[in-house]
Amino acid sequence: ISKGPGYSKSAKSTTMPPGPPVYLDMVYIPNHSNSKNVDVEFFKRVRSSYYVVSGNDSAAEEPSRAVLDSLLEGKAQWESNMQVTLIPTHDSDVMREWYQETHEKQQDLNIMVLASSSTVVMQDESFPACKIEL
Repeated sequence: ISKGPGYSKSAKSTTMPPGPPVYLDMVYIPNHSNSKNVDVEFFKRVRSSYYVVSGNDSAAEEPSRAVLDSLLEGKAQWESNMQVTLIPTHDSDVMREWYQETHEKQQDLNIMVLASSSTVVMQDESFPACKIEL
C-alpha cells in the first residue's frame, strides 16, 4: 500500500526545526500532552512562563509521564532558571504521581505546579478552574 510522496514512518510525529529557542508567555502542550508529539527537544526550544497540561485519559496515556519528564529534562538545559508554572487542566493520577516523585527536582528547576482546587459556578453548571495572572 502506497502512502504517497513524502511519507515516512518514524517514532515521532513531529520534529522541531533547527534554530534558537522561542520564548512565549503561555503554551498549551499539544495533543493532550501525548508523548507522540512532545519530547525533550520541544521543551528545550519552546520556553514559556506557563505550560497548560491537558489530558485526563489514562488509557491513552494523556497526560504522558514521558512529556512531564521531558519538561524537567528540557528545562534543565535552559541558560536561565526562570520560573515556570505548570497548569494541569485535570487532577489525574499521572500528574499527582509525577508531582510527588519529582517535587525536589521541580524546586531545583524553579517549576511550580498549580493545583486545580477552585470551582467556577455558572447558572446550572460548575467546573474546576484556576486563575492565571500574566
